Amino acid sequence: MKEKYDVIIIGSGLGGLVSANILAREGYKVCVFEKNNQYGGNLQIFVRDKTIFDTGIHYIGGLDKGQNLYMYFKYLGIMDDLKLKKLDIDKYDVITFDDDKIEYPHAQGYENFANKLIEQFPDEAEAIQVYCKKLIDTCNSFPLYNLQPTSVFYENTELLSLKISDFLDSITTNEKLKSVLAGSNFLYAGDGEKTPLYVHALSVNSYIQSSYRCVNGGGQIAKLLIRKLKEFGGEVYKRSEVTQFGFEENKLVSVLLKNGTEIFANLFISNIEPKHTIKMLGDNKLRKSYVSRINNIESIISAFSIYIVFKPESFPYLNYNNYHFKDYKKVWTAQEYTQESWPEGYWVSMSAKKNIGKWAENMTVISYMNFDEVTPWENTFNTIVDKNDRGESYNEFKTRKLEVMLTELEKKFPNIREAIQSVHASTPLSYRDYIGVNRGSMYGYVKDADSPMKSFLSPKTKLKNLFFTGQSLNMHGVLGVTISAVLTCSEIVGREMLLEKIASANQE
Repeated sequence: MKEKYDVIIIGSGLGGLVSANILAREGYKVCVFEKNNQYGGNLQIFVRDKTIFDTGIHYIGGLDKGQNLYMYFKYLGIMDDLKLKKLDIDKYDVITFDDDKIEYPHAQGYENFANKLIEQFPDEAEAIQVYCKKLIDTCNSFPLYNLQPTSVFYENTELLSLKISDFLDSITTNEKLKSVLAGSNFLYAGDGEKTPLYVHALSVNSYIQSSYRCVNGGGQIAKLLIRKLKEFGGEVYKRSEVTQFGFEENKLVSVLLKNGTEIFANLFISNIEPKHTIKMLGDNKLRKSYVSRINNIESIISAFSIYIVFKPESFPYLNYNNYHFKDYKKVWTAQEYTQESWPEGYWVSMSAKKNIGKWAENMTVISYMNFDEVTPWENTFNTIVDKNDRGESYNEFKTRKLEVMLTELEKKFPNIREAIQSVHASTPLSYRDYIGVNRGSMYGYVKDADSPMKSFLSPKTKLKNLFFTGQSLNMHGVLGVTISAVLTCSEIVGREMLLEKIASANQE
């Protein structure tokens, strides 16, 4: 007899695990399949020299009681068990430039955020206040962001075509202030010619509300969600790669695993990238126009990252993140680097251990990198499950880029080399292979204010029992992907009922 589930979910990233938990709570027989050795997608952690690094969850926002992500996590039953360290109230982020010794803070709480920036820009108080109000108003135009019942992801369509750069131009002529306000755009890989204001607002608002690091990494979120999933009867399997879908009389009925096993279900949710999903479906299962539309959506740029393990008591722990650019004009153009100018900006973060004190254990540094730089090795594949040596030329490429990055870091942190115990690197190929994203994309698909609907994907596909979820739908990030999962599941269980249950869980 064929074993059959109500729902099969492909991929155990945050979107898949949240979807699995919601549906298992509603009585569905759910199974999640993960190709990697570790669950969690961007929630994955890894260890170098006995030191924990995050793959993607370097900090997290909106987790004070009553705030949006807190309410979603409370409903999921994981909020009370999260181990968190709050970042500095007066500077959870700092924006810095090579030619300027001032550290420009982003502070927690809108009033505090405004006051700290007004100290640096006393003549721009009105612009800063207008900026804060616009962010709040923009977020309020996306009802699910604040758990408000709605039939759509957004209510104000005009916001979709308003560029963040145009908005900043409208409130101030101070170019440095514009760059400081937009300085954390590594969070969404902003492009001044394309990025809509709403992407900026939804990305940074929750961090202004409250900012935390996950103690010992964001992998705890995946572990907690899997624990809850199993409590509700759900199943989850790693090292179980789905390679294709099975059809009977043109109806989607199953998935086929890499080991040859066929698993049947009534409904399917893909938490892997839509471009990859449609490849797995095979030819003639979807309209050519639909396939073409998805395949032609532009993917966001990838990243080159280095991971530094420090010698004991050698480098101070920074309870904030640092976004640094060669000059303030590079905030919007750091993606447009040349081989000679790279990196034009980078993002520095640290991991938090329980009771961490004065000294840092590690540092993660992330900069943009185009996938084209690694095309000589694009036909290789390397994960814990599928080990593949990319060759000496690839190692030489990483070493060369790592050295350039360290040289740039020395300008900001002059004594950093003396503190290094070991240093490691990842490229766009690492992101592609471990996270399963097109061309190693950091955050899914480009949002373009000039073509706002081009990259919007509905959780419903053109197959009635196949759904999408994850960062490629509407928004990326922990909060964005959680909302994406709620959107997906609401297509199955009903939106109003689901939002009522989430609200009710926060009234207990």
